Amino acid sequence: MSQRSNSSAAAGRRARAPVFAALGDETRLLLVAKLSAGRRLSIARLTGGTKLTRQAVTKHLRVMEKARLVHCTRRGRESIWELDRRRLEEARRYLGIISEQWDAALDRLRAFVED
Repeated sequence: MSQRSNSSAAAGRRARAPVFAALGDETRLLLVAKLSAGRRLSIARLTGGTKLTRQAVTKHLRVMEKARLVHCTRRGRESIWELDRRRLEEARRYLGIISEQWDAALDRLRAFVED
């Protein structure tokens, strides 16, 4: 692999890292699950049915917003949150690439062991 493609691959990983870091938390995964129903939700609705405080949910949403997984709009005094499905799709595609690379490496290992 050339230095240029190594540099490009590293830049791609750096760009994706905040998404995976944001998704690496159980509370944020819960919020993603709630938001993935396709509806925009207020903080009150996001905290509904949980023991989480509004402040805790807001903190988690800000981390997700920084990773561009969610975005917020204001409706009067309320913050309404929505999932950015494109960022999740990018993460899914990246995991697919990694999975293909592992499959290829395991196939090479299997062929080597069998020979």
